[in-house]
Amino acid sequence: QLQASGGGLVQAGGSLRLSCATSGLTFSTYAMGWFRQAPGKEREFVAAISRSGGTKDYAGSVKGRSTISRDNAKKTVFLQMSSLKPEDTAVYYCAARMYNPSVVPGDYYYWGQGTQVTVSS
Repeated sequence: QLQASGGGLVQAGGSLRLSCATSGLTFSTYAMGWFRQAPGKEREFVAAISRSGGTKDYAGSVKGRSTISRDNAKKTVFLQMSSLKPEDTAVYYCAARMYNPSVVPGDYYYWGQGTQVTVSS
């Protein structure tokens, strides 16, 4: 089970830290990803992190403004977002897949319920 939290309403230029707590997984064997979906749009890749945390990948739209991290002891993955823009408004989902990270949503086995991020201009 994946439980995402930390979303909310923030002004443009602000910051948010999303968390995704997991249970029932051998967390350290799963790569983790963050995706987002805005109304009327397809789900898109935001960031991914390898099992050890040593490899990270970001979508171009958030690179330099976001940092993905994980705490294997706490079985939690984080997404720190700063300099938020109105176009970052979406429901953010965390996802897990065994072994290596991927930018493709269909490659992930498990999904959280999503947390809403709304950025006002």
